[in-house]
Amino acid sequence: MSEDQKKPDEIHEMAGGWITERAGTPIPTFLKMAYVCFALFGLVYLRNYWRGEVDNASRGALVQEFNVATGDPGSLIFGIIAVALALFAAGLWYYAIVRKPTNED
Repeated sequence: MSEDQKKPDEIHEMAGGWITERAGTPIPTFLKMAYVCFALFGLVYLRNYWRGEVDNASRGALVQEFNVATGDPGSLIFGIIAVALALFAAGLWYYAIVRKPTNED
């Protein structure tokens, strides 16, 4: 067997062969950071648009009327969602950046 040919157990196929993964290949740091940044973006988006996009020129007035008719979203559910999203971001940070990979990863 030549060096170009790989053993079947070295390449792992997922999604019916659409995704292939070679054993022992590390995940790039930029990709790890992208997942963490997406979770942090979720927190920023939640804070900025919790009551809707009230500053929009075309639909801001409608959003404000809707908020008056339905009432402001409760701060309890806002806190629950924010804490869950922050824990998710912290878990991603730990799993992707801080934790050292093992042989099983």
